[in-house]
Amino acid sequence: KGKGTWPAFWMMPDDFSREWPGCGEIDIMEEVGYHANYTSSSIHCKKYYHAIGTQKTHEQYTAGAENGYHVYALEWTPDALIFYVDGKKHFTYNNDKAGDDDTWPFNKDFYLILNLAWGGDWGGSQGVDENALPCTMKVDYVRVFKKK
Repeated sequence: KGKGTWPAFWMMPDDFSREWPGCGEIDIMEEVGYHANYTSSSIHCKKYYHAIGTQKTHEQYTAGAENGYHVYALEWTPDALIFYVDGKKHFTYNNDKAGDDDTWPFNKDFYLILNLAWGGDWGGSQGVDENALPCTMKVDYVRVFKKK
């Protein structure tokens, strides 16, 4: 916790041939220290991302996000990306079935990233508080399931 922190649990594709954001990005959880205990889930693709004002995202108050454990989850199907916090669905991004990578680049392999950034475009957009250092992000477990 602290102004300048930016913990995240997110995914990027193995294939970057379309570059970002065309390659896609899935943000399962992000929280910035200047907006304590508000977590968000987002998707990024060529048609939907923040720099052009079309990002698909949902932010919600998650009590104790900065000092407690929570379960952040993504259910990824060919039809939708469905995001959960503590078992409660809070955001769905539906596949428009247009067969267009500009709106659904989520048909390839992605890898997981868990990180705690300091500052940056979003985490540091309202400055940083050096007194927040050192800081940590504690993760109890990560699980991946695949339906057959």
